[in-house]
Amino acid sequence: MRFAIFEIKLYGVTAMDKVEIKIDGATLSLVRGDITDESTDAIVNAANSRLAGGGGVDGAIHRAGGPEIMEECRAIGGCPTGSAVITSGGRLKARHVIHAVGPVYRGGGHGEAELLAGAYKRSLELATENGLKSIAFPSISTGAYGYPVEEASRIALGTVMDFLKKHSGIELVRFVLFSEKDFNAYRTALEELTSTAASR
Repeated sequence: MRFAIFEIKLYGVTAMDKVEIKIDGATLSLVRGDITDESTDAIVNAANSRLAGGGGVDGAIHRAGGPEIMEECRAIGGCPTGSAVITSGGRLKARHVIHAVGPVYRGGGHGEAELLAGAYKRSLELATENGLKSIAFPSISTGAYGYPVEEASRIALGTVMDFLKKHSGIELVRFVLFSEKDFNAYRTALEELTSTAASR
């Protein structure tokens, strides 16, 4: 899968657990942490298509946000794979939760890359449509859905970089990675993508 990466200035690693770059005035950052603690305008939930809650990030967000989020999800009814919907943030610091449905990984030959990119892109579109300036993502589909994080990180970052270059409005996109393994995979992917962009 090819990514449209443009002029990106690498501002460097500010700590072992944080990386930040600038893309046309917007900030893209990687941090280690718990996404439920984020105070961005929206956090993204790695949801299932029934919006029924579950384990991992999904369960943690619903536990921290309270029953209001689930009530809104039930009213919406569901969301197709590769897309996203938005609710309030309930008791979370974030004002909104964007529920993005990534694909279950089945070897890579069933349109998984396009569906994963679609989940990220639709989340960013919803943020823009709702006038949100900041958004925090987890690593979608790399937990129980089995997407290899090395591959998923390149898709996630490439999609976000492309969107930030083509659209104004969002000022901060933060990837909040819970494990050291995921953080290192995303850092490596970001270094590779920025290096590719700088060489063009």
